[in-house]
Amino acid sequence: MPPTDPATATEAFARLVQILDELREKCPWDREQTLQSLRGYSIEEVYELSEALLADNSAGIRNELGDLLLHVVFYSRIAREEGRFDLPEMIHAVCEKLIRRHPHVYGTVEATTADAVADNWEKLKLKEKDTTVLGGVPNGLPALLKAYRMQEKVARVGFDWEATAHALDKVQEEIGELRVELADHRKGDALPEDQKTRIEDEFGDMLFSLVNYARFIGINPEDALERANRKFKSRFDALEATATAQGKALTSLTLAELDAIWDAVKAAQRPA
Repeated sequence: MPPTDPATATEAFARLVQILDELREKCPWDREQTLQSLRGYSIEEVYELSEALLADNSAGIRNELGDLLLHVVFYSRIAREEGRFDLPEMIHAVCEKLIRRHPHVYGTVEATTADAVADNWEKLKLKEKDTTVLGGVPNGLPALLKAYRMQEKVARVGFDWEATAHALDKVQEEIGELRVELADHRKGDALPEDQKTRIEDEFGDMLFSLVNYARFIGINPEDALERANRKFKSRFDALEATATAQGKALTSLTLAELDAIWDAVKAAQRPA
């Protein structure tokens, strides 16, 4: 596609602002919304965008980005009504931040690689916000993504393994420690609370080390796990459909029979 004409973009954005202003004044639902009431809807929109991105659905990505942009304008409109800030103030603030945090473009700093830019961004962020290294990681992030972001941030200040093999060794170490705690455990056993806590701690450490290893080999663990979720759902749906076509209930099949159907499904779905 050709480059976006700034005038056309400005016209489209102005249209959205005007429509939102009209809805805020004339629509009972839009008129009742607050900064707090929109929060849940915004979170939902982000997840819908994530789903469209994973599916590489161009129309879906366009639509979900539009919904998010609507939310940005909506929040700004409410903030203006409450005397907090207005839309131009918000936009200029992010523009100024972009200029400050790209001194290699708007200043004299040298940064010729993406890693160098990211390192400099984190350093500038720390100075601007006068916060700790991990202070900028939202508490409300999903645990897997939070682990990934924390590890990224501490790595930027040099707290990291020196080699990928070391990160993998840590995974093996954590698996070993979990095995020790589970040595005498059998499926269905009731665990004393103190042992359950120790197992949970070791399991958490193992997951944390796996996230770190994923980062080392250039894999986003959130994306990888979501792909695994989708693959599992697709295969299990196919397993269930196969059993139904055979006139059998899943609960009536043995584990060996379920495994046989599962293997057939995997073979059918495996790329040539």
